[in-house]
Amino acid sequence: MDENGIGKEIVDAAIAVHRELGPGLLETVYEVVLLDELRKRGLHAERQVPIAIVCRGVHFDEGFRADIIVESKVIIELKSLERVINAHKKQLLTYLRLTGMKLGYLLTSARR
Repeated sequence: MDENGIGKEIVDAAIAVHRELGPGLLETVYEVVLLDELRKRGLHAERQVPIAIVCRGVHFDEGFRADIIVESKVIIELKSLERVINAHKKQLLTYLRLTGMKLGYLLTSARR
């Protein structure tokens, strides 16, 4: 499956999870439930995946952690907050750059 097909499944799964749980929960709750939903849809998905960085020729495995990576092709970054700021968008763009992946989703659920 290509990134676009995976992306469609991610969006459908995220909508299903949000309809069931609603807004206002902690990110980890959405993370584990979305991961389960993606796996039930037959996708290989992992959570809290280390994203390595290379600095001055030294490889560091624990640079960052992606919330969910699907099929080793798409990154999902989850936020449970009142509003998204540019730093959140830049975080996802940094993960895409470091991994060489082409598609990522910043999924948010407004907290009350």
